[in-house]
Amino acid sequence: MAHFLRQLELNGFKSFAQKTTLEFPAGITAIVGPNGSGKSNIVDAIRWLLGEREARSLRGGKVEDLIFAGTPKRPRTGLAQASLHFDNTKKFFPVEFSEVVVTREVRRDGVSRYFLNKAEILLRDLVDFFAKVRLGSRGLVVVTQGNSDVFIEASPTARREMIEEILGLREYQIKKLDAERRLKNSQVNLEKVKALIEEILPHLRSLKRQTGRWEKREELAEELRTLEDQFFGSAWQEFHEKIKNVEKEIEEHQKKFERLKEEKEKAEARVKEVEASQPKEREELRKIKAQTHELLGARSRLEKEIGRLEAQIELQGRTSASPDSPSVQKLIELARSVRDGLRKALSDEGDELKRSIQSVLHQIDAVLEEGAGKEKTSAGGELQSLFEKIKRDLERVERDVLDLGEKEKSLEKNQEQFYLSFKKAVGELEEAKDKVEAWEKDRREKLFAKEGLELRLHELEHQIVQAGRKPEEFKDVKLDPQIGGGDTTAHERRIFKLRGDLASIGEIDEALMKEAKETETRYEFLKHQSDDLLKACEDLGELIVELNEKVKTEFSGALVKINEEFDKFFGLMFPGGHAKLKLVFPKKPVLDEENEEDEETSEGGEEEEPKEEESEGGIEMDLRLPRKRINSLEVLSGGERSLVGIAAIFALVSVSPPPFLVLDEIDAPLDDRNARRFAEMLKEFSKKTQFIVVTHNRATMEAANVLYGVTVNDDGTSKILSMKLEQ
Repeated sequence: MAHFLRQLELNGFKSFAQKTTLEFPAGITAIVGPNGSGKSNIVDAIRWLLGEREARSLRGGKVEDLIFAGTPKRPRTGLAQASLHFDNTKKFFPVEFSEVVVTREVRRDGVSRYFLNKAEILLRDLVDFFAKVRLGSRGLVVVTQGNSDVFIEASPTARREMIEEILGLREYQIKKLDAERRLKNSQVNLEKVKALIEEILPHLRSLKRQTGRWEKREELAEELRTLEDQFFGSAWQEFHEKIKNVEKEIEEHQKKFERLKEEKEKAEARVKEVEASQPKEREELRKIKAQTHELLGARSRLEKEIGRLEAQIELQGRTSASPDSPSVQKLIELARSVRDGLRKALSDEGDELKRSIQSVLHQIDAVLEEGAGKEKTSAGGELQSLFEKIKRDLERVERDVLDLGEKEKSLEKNQEQFYLSFKKAVGELEEAKDKVEAWEKDRREKLFAKEGLELRLHELEHQIVQAGRKPEEFKDVKLDPQIGGGDTTAHERRIFKLRGDLASIGEIDEALMKEAKETETRYEFLKHQSDDLLKACEDLGELIVELNEKVKTEFSGALVKINEEFDKFFGLMFPGGHAKLKLVFPKKPVLDEENEEDEETSEGGEEEEPKEEESEGGIEMDLRLPRKRINSLEVLSGGERSLVGIAAIFALVSVSPPPFLVLDEIDAPLDDRNARRFAEMLKEFSKKTQFIVVTHNRATMEAANVLYGVTVNDDGTSKILSMKLEQ
């Protein structure tokens, strides 16, 4: 059995002053109680929660009548609140919650609030929510005794709306009504916008004629500004870039100058160092050369004396002369001559050489002193010995001379090295001086170039100011190679020409130009609105046609099935009787009397299709009772009307079973036979639909799965006397 509606909570609603909870199990729930106990208030609460807007439909004159009004024993409440709990495990509602709780409350100040799972929503959101699942308040989900024959009493259009609600077409109708409302508003707004456009368009044309040349001026001014941006911007940025590069080069040259200056100072110090060492070595070399020269002269003289001495000794050896002979005397004279020569050399030579020669002189003196008293043979031998010794000493002198020569060569080599070092140091100094001078020259050239660039930049900035611009405007101008490059002279000529053209056009009347712009802006805005509204009208028109077609198709198909069931249930209530629903389309009035036609009808969607000028149509009932002619529904008795209404309700339910159905004493007029039939139908349909039935009928109570009894407390409030009295 169907189980969709879980629970109803009431608090301060009508006669239920205190919080009251009713749980609805699967199948049929019967609510019983004496008249005036508040049974129907439960039904009113369900209708109210399903979105009923009118208090009169809930048996109240105003919304405050829904709030517990108080009794002599119990004060009134300031708030009426009710909640319905739905089982949504099968996703009947298009939400993710497994349980859906709808709450509605109203205060005495008339403020109403609506909640869906504790989230506050608007009433129209609540209505749309139920319409999507065929639970709208306009359908037959809640049927009371007073409106059990509502389907009979309703107008053809109202009947159609009821059927649409049950079939789930109400959602489309709501969308269509909303689309029609928006279409109407859009059409009204479109006409208003068109009227405004027609009003301002002549004025706009007049303004355009007056401001045409000024618009040309704006074009020229824009072109001029673009060219100035590129021309001045390119030059300004180029000058600044060049100045920046020159300053960078000057800065780098300054660093290089510091290095060159340091190199020059080092070269000067080196030259001074070399020059400081030159006089000492030069004097030493001079002395060595003088000593060498004198030694060479002394050696030459000694060699001559020794040569003579050798000759005399040789001669003396051959003649073996006596001591008194002239030969001996000559030897003695020769020895003296050698002595004198050595003494002369002694006065000019160094200490070591002096000591050596001094030794030789002592020996010669000794020889000369002995020579007078000895024999000539002895003297000759001693002279020979002396000669050999002098010869050895002279050899040593020669070695000393050679040593001085080597020392002289070393000093000369050092002197030569000195000159090379001096020459190199001087060359490095000259090179450093040349580099410094070259740097100074280059620096002067760069400073001169910088001054020239700054002068040209100053001239450019003066031109910029004369053009009414500011130099800083061109700092970040994005240059266009196609405009900024190429022939700058041509660009400059174009700039001068544009300035001349602008001067000939003259100044703009700003007030008139502003008015023209504002008017054109207004026109464009209205034109855009007009286009949007026109597009909206077209889209809404297409949507309405689409929704109409969808409703028409589904409604026509369902009407055939409803008629089959209606005829079946009508036959059960009225054996031998037949019934069907007919779709009628009233014609719109026409002026031509010859074209006037009577109302055309279509039975079960099978008759003539409605034309475009016809309305959606309504539903008429065609009833045929056995042994009774029915020309109008007014001839039916109260019982017959109830039976027809019940047959219609079950026909609709059989075609499109709702998840639950609330019936409020609609079985009251039934006799026992029909009451039993009614109970049997409830049992049959409870397999797909959950029923909540307010009844006094025993057959209905016997068919119920659960009974609730409602009674009145001593304080005049309603309460559930017994809950879940399972049968």
